[in-house]
Amino acid sequence: MARIPAKVKTRIASELKRFQPILSSAKARDVNESDTVTIVVDLLQYIFGYDKYSEITSEHSIRNTFCDLAIKINGSLALLIEVKSIGTELKDNHIKQAVDYGANQGIDWVVLTNGVTWKVFKLSFSKPIEFEEILTLDLLSLNPKSEETTEFVALLSKEGVERSHLAEHHAHTRILNRYVLAAVLMSEPIVDYTRRELRRISGDGKFSEEEVRNLLINEVLKRDVIDDARAKDATKLVLKAQRQKSLRVVGKSESSIHEDASPIDDRSESG
Repeated sequence: MARIPAKVKTRIASELKRFQPILSSAKARDVNESDTVTIVVDLLQYIFGYDKYSEITSEHSIRNTFCDLAIKINGSLALLIEVKSIGTELKDNHIKQAVDYGANQGIDWVVLTNGVTWKVFKLSFSKPIEFEEILTLDLLSLNPKSEETTEFVALLSKEGVERSHLAEHHAHTRILNRYVLAAVLMSEPIVDYTRRELRRISGDGKFSEEEVRNLLINEVLKRDVIDDARAKDATKLVLKAQRQKSLRVVGKSESSIHEDASPIDDRSESG
C-alpha cells in the first residue's frame, strides 16, 4: 500500500468518526437521493479532501444528461460519481448506469455510491468496453482507528488520486488475487515442479502431470477460482507472461550465440 501522509490519515480518521452517526441517522430516516447527494458532497470535502467549490461539480453534462457529481483536479476530469439514495441497495443496473457515463465520457474511473457504500470501477476501453470493481468501502462498518481503514479510504482521496495511488492499487490487485494465484498454481512450470518435489519426497515414485492437476482442481482449489470468468482471464494473463518470458529467454540465447561466434578470418581462407 502506498505511503499516506500523516495529516491525511488524521483527517480521514477524525472525519470518518464524525460522519458515521450522520450517515446512520440519514439511513434510518431513509433520506431521498437529493439529500444523499448533499451528504456525499460533504463526505467528499471533509473525508476525501476535495475542495467543495473548485473540485466538486454537479454540472457535468454527458450526452444531454448530467451525472450526479464529477471531480476535477487542476481543471481535468478525474472521477465521475453516480449517487443513489442512502436506502438504495446498489445493484447491477446502477453499476451499468455509472459505467455507461464513464464510457460515454471516456474516463477511466467511475464511482457508484449511496453515501454509505462506495464502489470504485476502472474502465478499460477495449471492444467491448470492460470494467473492474477495484475498491468497495462501507463507511459505517469501517473502524476509524484502523490503519488499514485510513489507507483504503485514502485511495479515493484527493491525495490518492493525485499521486496515482488508486491506479497503483488497481495494478497490484490485478495480479495479487486468488484467481491469478490459482492460475499460477495450475500452470505447467508449477505443476512440473510439484511433480519433481513429490518424486523427491517419495524417493522414486512416478506422478503424472494429469494426477497433480486433477488433485489441485478437485481437492485443493475452490471451484470458483477455476470455473469463474475471472479465472479464465487470469489463466490468459499467466500464459501471456510465460510466453513473454520464453521469448526473452530465446532472444537472450540467440544474442549470446552471436556474441560468442568467432569472426571469420579471411586470411585463413585465402591461404
